[in-house]
Amino acid sequence: MATSPTFSDEQVDYFMQEALNEAKLADAEGEVPIGAVVVYDNQVIARAHNHRETNQLATAHAELLVIELANQALHSWRLENTALFVTLEPCVMCAGAIINARIPAVYYGADDTKGGATRSLYKLLEDERLNHRVDVHVGIRSEESGKLLKNFFAKIRAKRQRVKSDEANSQQKL
Repeated sequence: MATSPTFSDEQVDYFMQEALNEAKLADAEGEVPIGAVVVYDNQVIARAHNHRETNQLATAHAELLVIELANQALHSWRLENTALFVTLEPCVMCAGAIINARIPAVYYGADDTKGGATRSLYKLLEDERLNHRVDVHVGIRSEESGKLLKNFFAKIRAKRQRVKSDEANSQQKL
């Protein structure tokens, strides 16, 4: 197993803030506010946020995008001695990419009770049957991550409600 980097509490807080900054960029673009950074040698080497809506790609998750950028930065598909910081618990697809990239440590903010693959629904990153296991650190600035997501989906629901109301008013006028 690759060496898992260690960080002080201040470093963990700093790197998660960088992921939160990416999530805020996603929110400003109308994307689900999920952000991620990859850290190598105590430096952020890649950063990304969701682009599913913008790119109309099911795979344009923050984790997959940041892994690709980190691969390019290190000129290697193996991301040994790195850490991934992400604002939401990775899904099954992203957990698979984390395992395949050999990332030794993941720090995440909010749990994903509907799709989480690191502890909420599944524990893929620590599954001893797989060829790589990941040190998982949970709940890092989870309130901020959760609040971004709740506010985003509240805006979506409010917009849908306005559309329904407008449609109902249009039907009444006919």
